[in-house]
Amino acid sequence: MPANDHNSEHVLVVPTTVFHEAGLFQGFSPRVEHYLPRLLDARHLSYRPRSEMETDPSFKQIIPYVVLRWRDLLYHYTRGQGAGEKRLRALRSIGVGGHISREDAALSADPYREGLLRELAEEVFIETDYRERCIGLINDDSTPVGQVHLGVVHVLELTEPRARKREEVLTLDGFAPVAELRSRMDEFETWSRFLLGVL
Repeated sequence: MPANDHNSEHVLVVPTTVFHEAGLFQGFSPRVEHYLPRLLDARHLSYRPRSEMETDPSFKQIIPYVVLRWRDLLYHYTRGQGAGEKRLRALRSIGVGGHISREDAALSADPYREGLLRELAEEVFIETDYRERCIGLINDDSTPVGQVHLGVVHVLELTEPRARKREEVLTLDGFAPVAELRSRMDEFETWSRFLLGVL
């Protein structure tokens, strides 16, 4: 391991072969009970330098992708120029979330859950109660960024439409009807496009 690697960000990954053995799919799959126990099995997981994993399709970075919904309205935003993933800048999104880091594992026996809650708290203010459910997974091997990430989709059903951005890199945020967002599908990142088709 290079000397400077120790201090770089390490993110949670699973070998792509584990995903393929569970059943490769493209797009959205609702089979949470089938995939998650296999993908989050501690025997397969490791923390590796994010800088290497972003270009290594032999591993999938596991990303919680959280959708905020109130009735038929979805929270949405545009990724600004300061967003961490350069390949997604200027694209619209309905998903909030990010990588699970090695630091999450130090804080909790359930690093996936810890990372999900941390990312949510870092990116948005949620000023209402909500009910959460995990509805499926997203895989997109058609793009370089998709080839190295695997999304786990959580929906927060909000009691009121009260959520707003915390991070400055999230711009033009707000709530809009699903039908309106679908009519502008080409403005969204591919993961959001998959979800707009099923929500």
